[in-house]
Amino acid sequence: MSISADAECRPLRADAARNRERILAAAAEVFAERGLDATLDDIAHHAGVGVGTVYRRFPSKEVLVDALFEKAVNGIVDLALEAAGVGDSWQGLVWFLEQAIQMQAEDRGLRDVVLHGSYGNDRVAHARDRIIPAVTRLVERAQLDGHLRADFVPADVPLIEVMVSVVADYTNGLAPELWRRYLSIMLDGISARPTALQDLPPGPSQDVIDAALRRHHKRAHPGSGPGGRHAPVRAWLASPGQP
Repeated sequence: MSISADAECRPLRADAARNRERILAAAAEVFAERGLDATLDDIAHHAGVGVGTVYRRFPSKEVLVDALFEKAVNGIVDLALEAAGVGDSWQGLVWFLEQAIQMQAEDRGLRDVVLHGSYGNDRVAHARDRIIPAVTRLVERAQLDGHLRADFVPADVPLIEVMVSVVADYTNGLAPELWRRYLSIMLDGISARPTALQDLPPGPSQDVIDAALRRHHKRAHPGSGPGGRHAPVRAWLASPGQP
């Protein structure tokens, strides 16, 4: 075994392990706030460690993003395994979706990796191979018990997570629990027994709609004016009751 390979396999000292976790936590917060343009210097400052400490653990930003993504994948797989142990298969699936969406809603930087692929394309493929079998078991169990539509497929799960987590992203700080309303709407659509579902959580106020659309427009069209291709949508949303 080479010296470098031996060093990589050797467990980190306690202080080094703590620094690594501190850096990962700081990176998650910085990327969520500033996006993936943040530098390792920014992350070192936020973590309260020297930049040399960051570079010793993560020699490039790509390596750091990969490590964060791997940590998130481990979390989602763990959620799916825990959900499989819930006695009621429908409640297990619902719990998994709630927890996974909340995790993604709070980690915009990593969702950007998945959606836009600036980093970690190989990680995405590896994650898919790990997550799909665990999610498939949840889906098939709920279908066998007659809770879930027979035409629902496991590949629907990540798209539902993305759609609802985007709502959470754009309403963060305005109506932080609003995403649960849209998850409930999704669940009603995929349930084999939709009438058994509870009433929807409260809907958004017009102020929340306006603020969320402004955020979306600013991110989709940085530097553009208040008009653009989303103006008709805003006009329709501002006129309740219109067809």
